[in-house]
Formats: sequence, structure tokens, C-alpha cells
Amino acid sequence: MNSYLKKIVSLSLIGFVLLCASLTSVLAADFPRKGITLICPWAAGGGTDTLLRGLARNTEPFLGKNITVMNRAGGAGAIGHASGVRARNDGYTVTMVTFDILTLPPQGLVPFTYENFDLLLRVNMDPAAVTVPADAPYDTIEEFIAYAKENPGKIKVGHAGPGTAWHLAGSMLAKETGIDLSYVPYNGAAPAVTALVGKHIQAVTVSPAEVRSQVDGGLLKILGIMSDERLAGFENVSTMKEAGINVSFGTWRGLGVPKSTPEDVRNILHDAFKKGMETEEFQKFAGDMGLGLSYMSSEEWTNDLANSAGNVSNTMKDLGLAR
Repeated sequence: MNSYLKKIVSLSLIGFVLLCASLTSVLAADFPRKGITLICPWAAGGGTDTLLRGLARNTEPFLGKNITVMNRAGGAGAIGHASGVRARNDGYTVTMVTFDILTLPPQGLVPFTYENFDLLLRVNMDPAAVTVPADAPYDTIEEFIAYAKENPGKIKVGHAGPGTAWHLAGSMLAKETGIDLSYVPYNGAAPAVTALVGKHIQAVTVSPAEVRSQVDGGLLKILGIMSDERLAGFENVSTMKEAGINVSFGTWRGLGVPKSTPEDVRNILHDAFKKGMETEEFQKFAGDMGLGLSYMSSEEWTNDLANSAGNVSNTMKDLGLAR
């Protein structure tokens, strides 16, 4: 190829790249032109679903379009996260990325990691809580542990699926206190809580928000919370550390889009959801539901996950939950 043709080809390629960049900018400036779909990897009624629907409702005014929540439960969060990763990277499908994106890969359950998402922002963080029926024969976490030691393996603890945050929470408690618990998996916290109300199991290790209505209704009681300090709205419930149990653990949730979603589109989504998160209505909603809000920017959250992924994987190996 002579020098003249090379110049023509080079200029054509530069022109094509500039055209694509220009089209992307035009499309982003027009975004969104239709409604947004939010994928929830967990069942309706659980903490993730509750948080997501509240956030969607308060973010719609800032996007000027409807936001529809789609529950894609199953596989301990694998189905919903997979749907999010495989969606078109045009910004019209957003996924609520949960803690389980760190626990699924070590188990060999998914061929992707958090790095397959462009993370937008972290929305919340919630500690685990040991919750039992209101008429259970123990009123404190100390009495629960004593009962478990006298009845090894007899306490069935429901959780949101093998290897999920709530499974790890129960396992960590058992390891730290030397008790033997039996674990029963469900497709999310909501079904596990329903099973507890029906007394098919004896306890759950899910977030306080996910049992709040049943606790307020007198059906369940919380024995202890896995946080460093007492939780707002649950001031009467002691922490594990107050009982001398060195367990502080919980889950987080945030929003992500498929990798390589245009940066301008990501910025529009981030800003809209952050504004929705900051509204008085959403702040009150989260507080009333016992959901802990904990914002992180895309960069902060990505760095945080890079640091914690290895620790989670090692913990799962210690518990025999990783391949």
C-alpha cells in the first residue's frame, strides 16, 4: 500500500472513531428515551427488593421515565446477576448488585465477577441479625447459644441460599461460639422469614429490615445484631460484641450496568439515582424500614470490592464453601 493510500485509510479510521464518539454523545444526551428496567436478583418482599423499589420510586422524577423492577430470583443470586451481566450495555438495564457477587465465583456457580459490571454507586449496608419466633425458649443471644450447645444440630437456620451473605453470617456465628447449627437455604430472605413465621425452622440470620414487620407485629424477636454499634430503630437489641461474641458482619447493595456502558450514560444514571437516594422521602422510607444507607461512588466502591473479594474467598474456603 503506497503512502497516499495509507493516509486515506488512517484518515478514514480517525473519522470513523470520531463519528462513533459523536453518535455516542448524541445518544447519551438523549438518554433515557424510554423506561429503565431494574433487575433484582432476589425474591419480592426481601430487603433487596424493598430497597430497590423505594429507590426506583424516588428516582423516576430525575430521569423522567418509568423505572420497572424485575425480580430474577434463584441460584443464590446467580440468575439475576447473570441477567444483568448479559443485558445490552445501553443503560436501559440496571442491576442491583449484591454482596453475593463476591461469593458466587469462589463456588464456581458463575463465570463472571463484579468486574463484569460497571459499578454506578453503592446504596446501602446492613448487618446480619439472629431472629427467632417470639415464643422461642430463649430471649437473649447468650441463651440461644446455650440452648444450641445443649441441642447440637437441632436449630435449623434459614438463609438466602448456599454461600450467600446470610449463610456466611450463620456460619461465622457458629464458628465463633463453637455451636452446631443446621442450615436451610431459600431463594432469598423473604421466603426464609416466611418459613420462620410458620415455624418450619428455628432461626434466620438476615438483616433487621427483612424481619422488621414481623417483629413489630409480635411474631418474631431479634436476639442480637452483628454490628459494631447498636442499630438506629433497634436500639433495644444488643450487638454480638456486647455479648462477648466477636462477630461483625453484614451485606451491601448497589447499582451496576453491563461492562462498557457509555460513560455519559453511566454518569446520568449515577446522578439520578444519587438524587433519588438523597430525597427526604427515600431517607425516611429507608429509616422506617431499618435499611442502612451507605453511599459510595463508583471508584470508591470498585476499590473496596477489589480489597474485600480476596478476604471473602478465603473465608469461604475456611468454611468449606468454596471449590
